[in-house]
Amino acid sequence: MEAVSKVAVGELAFAGAARQAEMVRAKEVSPSELVELYLERIERIDPQLNAFRVVLAEKARAEATRAEERLSAGEEAPLLGVPIAIKDDRNEHVEGESTTHGTGAWDQVEQSDSELVGRVRRAGAVIIGKTLLPELAIHGYTESQTFGITRNPWNPKRTTGGSSGGSAAAVAAGMVPIAHASDGAGSIRYPAAHCGLFGLKPQRDRVPIDPPGHWLGLSVNGCVSRSVADTALFLDAVCSGAPWSHAAPAPPDRPFSELAATAPGRLRIAVTLKPPRAVAPPLLEDESRQAVEATAELLRSLGHDVEWRDPEFGNVGNQISARYMGGIAEDVDEVADPSKLEAMTRGYRRIARVAAPGWAIRRSLRLEEKDRARIGKIFRDHDVLLTPLTAGPAFEHGRFSKRGAVRCLLGESRFYPNAVVWNHLGNPAASVPAGRTADDLPIAVQIVGRSNDEGTLLSLAAQLEAERPWADRTPEL
Repeated sequence: MEAVSKVAVGELAFAGAARQAEMVRAKEVSPSELVELYLERIERIDPQLNAFRVVLAEKARAEATRAEERLSAGEEAPLLGVPIAIKDDRNEHVEGESTTHGTGAWDQVEQSDSELVGRVRRAGAVIIGKTLLPELAIHGYTESQTFGITRNPWNPKRTTGGSSGGSAAAVAAGMVPIAHASDGAGSIRYPAAHCGLFGLKPQRDRVPIDPPGHWLGLSVNGCVSRSVADTALFLDAVCSGAPWSHAAPAPPDRPFSELAATAPGRLRIAVTLKPPRAVAPPLLEDESRQAVEATAELLRSLGHDVEWRDPEFGNVGNQISARYMGGIAEDVDEVADPSKLEAMTRGYRRIARVAAPGWAIRRSLRLEEKDRARIGKIFRDHDVLLTPLTAGPAFEHGRFSKRGAVRCLLGESRFYPNAVVWNHLGNPAASVPAGRTADDLPIAVQIVGRSNDEGTLLSLAAQLEAERPWADRTPEL
């Protein structure tokens, strides 16, 4: 690895996708060198963390060789030669590999790549493996009876969050520079928050997803990354070209990478601690509250107009439950042998029969437009909404998984109350690192944008990143 010797190996592992793409184009490092670097780190580190469901070592080596051939032919694909991991959920298929969706009850060998994976390949990325998730992507933690516990690189006794916990652990630990993630109720944002990463839930239908409308329209695809620039590059790579669906929103006027690199100007920012639900409200811990308050003050010092103002959430937090549980029920009902599912998952299906009858789901879907109009009033006078994301930092393993289904559902909904409303409405929303707790765990805040306005969130998040360079610090592994 002669070229790599010019850059410290550890520094290269944590350089991020955007920087590595630049280095590959400049021939400062080769795709094969990157793949070998990460395969060595996965072999050494993953036994401690359990982030990967499968590592595609030989296929990755072959893809790296093809990337080098493309590079020699003069191609300049945005992610050419950069390794990436794909979350092992049902939404994305890797040709020739099985999809387990986090469970021993779901295992099928895929005959073709999904639309997103195909776009990732055309962008030049090298798929190095598939990452773990909780069974059927249900939970805000990543533990399963089939695949075990995925551990947080900052403290292995703590959760990575979920459901994209394997992806977040892999990126935070420097086992891959960027990883695909999906978000049906916070599953990009929570793992990013707990692992000290940036995690943007894009606008609904921005990024290809299979099947379209998964979880009754709550689910979207995206990534978890070390930097804002990495996420912007990923979006450019998978959203360019012909629209993947008639429902796909219009592209921005400029590439996402350019928007992320542009100063946001003076923004009007609303700040709230109000949860979107009134029944069983969250128990916001002091450090989460302080993270929001400190971020609001930082934004004010950067010249933004910051005002404390609560959106008109109404009863949205309670009525979304039917849509969320109905989405889970759809996945459970597609399992050929439900007896192979965990008792917790079967318990969620029983809850759905009571909490998500057909009429309640139809009502939730029908009220989406009214909810968007009412809650969206906050964006008439403000460009961005700043909120807490989690009730506190990453918790110890087993906090919710050792409970029955009802107690688990209530407990998770109180700890993770602030994300799913934006899946319901479709708005882009991002988890932005906001420092460390007294126990030296990452803590984050959420910023929410107007419909179809990922650009403002990327620009603002990049400004916060410049003030709080979270990627400079890495776990000791």
